[in-house]
Amino acid sequence: MKITALPTEQRNADTIGIDEVSTFEMLQMINREDQKVARCIEKHLDKVAAAVDAAAEKFAAGGRIVYCGAGTSGRMGFMDSSECPPTFGVERERVISLMAGGLVALGQAMEDAEDKTELGEKDLRDINFSKHDILVGIAASGRTPYVIGAIRYAKSIGAMTVSVTCNEDPKSPINSLVDYPIGIYAGPEAITGSTRMKAGTVQKLVLNMFSTGMMVKTGKVYSNLMVNVQTKNEKLVVRAKGIIAEITGASETDINAAFEESDNNVALSILMILTGCEKAKAQQLLEHSGGHIKRALTAHQVENGCAI
Repeated sequence: MKITALPTEQRNADTIGIDEVSTFEMLQMINREDQKVARCIEKHLDKVAAAVDAAAEKFAAGGRIVYCGAGTSGRMGFMDSSECPPTFGVERERVISLMAGGLVALGQAMEDAEDKTELGEKDLRDINFSKHDILVGIAASGRTPYVIGAIRYAKSIGAMTVSVTCNEDPKSPINSLVDYPIGIYAGPEAITGSTRMKAGTVQKLVLNMFSTGMMVKTGKVYSNLMVNVQTKNEKLVVRAKGIIAEITGASETDINAAFEESDNNVALSILMILTGCEKAKAQQLLEHSGGHIKRALTAHQVENGCAI
């Protein structure tokens, strides 16, 4: 595939004069381009949904999510994966990011690393990637060799593979390899080839949907509340107790007591208050329901033959 022919390398006719207009007009041009992103993603929600459903099933069974990319694409993966543990209470090793050039490439461009196909496979081997895991290859162009190497290895051992690219061609090198191709093109960049702009925004929004959708499906969210939030600081403790209050309607005294007894576990506190169960029983209900509070409540109701 010729690099100059890639969608992400095309010139944008609407911003050709961006260096000749006022600052305000320049920002209007960029803003108009940004507005195209969400509309383009909307047309591909069915593809994102299919990937979320399949990944949630694997994740619930113990598989890991592994993001893999280079440059801006790799950084988008790191941004999303790093937020999953504090937001959804998942173990840090359950959502991992790999990047061409390693961690140093997060803050310092290492463009040559992305051309090494073998590094993608090596990085997966180094984390003992298995058929139970899910690989998400992120590449604006849809042809990054590092990502291709990782996908080929993941496919060879029978793992699930997803792509997040800004190339809608199903025959592009990465889209054609994976089980769940998500290719979304929002048009040429305001600055030609600067994929940190619209392409990066596409990737961020899609990865947000992917990880959030997966966590909702696996019980990390109750209604639209983060019931597995990690209480690492004062702000998060206040948020956690507010979530418990919102769901249970309990008094501050009862919330504080449950929160302390549960070792600051929000989901467990909620279940203890709503069911009146002791900590050990509530833990058992949660474990048997895969961490879903609503499923645990239903199980308790069935077990006791009464409505909650």
